[in-house]
Amino acid sequence: MTPHRIAIVGASGQLGSALAAEFARREVLAPPHAQLPIEDRERVAEFLARERPDVLINCSAFHHVDTCEREPERAFAINALAVERAAAACARRGVFFVTVSTDYVFDGTLGRAYREDDAPNPRTVYGMSKYAGELLARRHGPRHAIVRTSGVFGTVGTSNKGYTLIEKVLAQAERGEPTRMVSDVVFSPSYAPDVARAIGDIIAANAGGTHHVTNAGSCTWYEFVAAAFRKAGLANAPLEPVSYESFGNPTPRPKYSPLENTSFAAFGIAPLPRWEDALDAFLSARRARIAAARA
Repeated sequence: MTPHRIAIVGASGQLGSALAAEFARREVLAPPHAQLPIEDRERVAEFLARERPDVLINCSAFHHVDTCEREPERAFAINALAVERAAAACARRGVFFVTVSTDYVFDGTLGRAYREDDAPNPRTVYGMSKYAGELLARRHGPRHAIVRTSGVFGTVGTSNKGYTLIEKVLAQAERGEPTRMVSDVVFSPSYAPDVARAIGDIIAANAGGTHHVTNAGSCTWYEFVAAAFRKAGLANAPLEPVSYESFGNPTPRPKYSPLENTSFAAFGIAPLPRWEDALDAFLSARRARIAAARA
């Protein structure tokens, strides 16, 4: 499939911005939330009728994990019910629907990387609401793709924090400030431009179904940040490994939730590079951006 008009909901975040860049040669529709709130059924339907996109990519989510625990109604309204309504509206108009999900649909107890056919068992309201969105999207026919990611990083800040974790800790290290990083949570880093390229490949191949889209390999958050410091010439920056429990956070995150892709080979889609190579690409882009700003 060669789509010409691609609508992106949540285009101001890390992945949404990378998708807008990935599809820059196509006609990209990227309405802000004020113009197109994904949870507003009527406005989504009106948007599809008026703009007639070939593809709708949903990157919007209520993803502040701790707040989801306190506000489950809001979490399910945005991460589940809104996804179903968007999937239904797309199915009625023949629009290919892509929605982004998370490794938090798993409980982190399997002991190996999760594959697409492993049974989800979310432990948090956030994970439950995202898995509910997956199930509800599947009700509306085969022309949809569920893209699970893990630890997305890029150069654009998240909607709820205004910064990216990797940018924050690099800036701390450059100022000589110490960093404490969790050393007992394992995940698969996902570089936003690599994920965006893969989503483009999924759409081009009309590859419906569930796909795990992360960079290859896995690491702890401490190992990820330590590699970033080393590659950025900050190997001597103070970095302390700590346990997740030491932060006193009451929300139970999955402790071992790397994702493995087993779906791409059947569609001829190239796998994503290893996370270390993705980190090199991120740091190269960061250096270029800093140099341009100084110039």
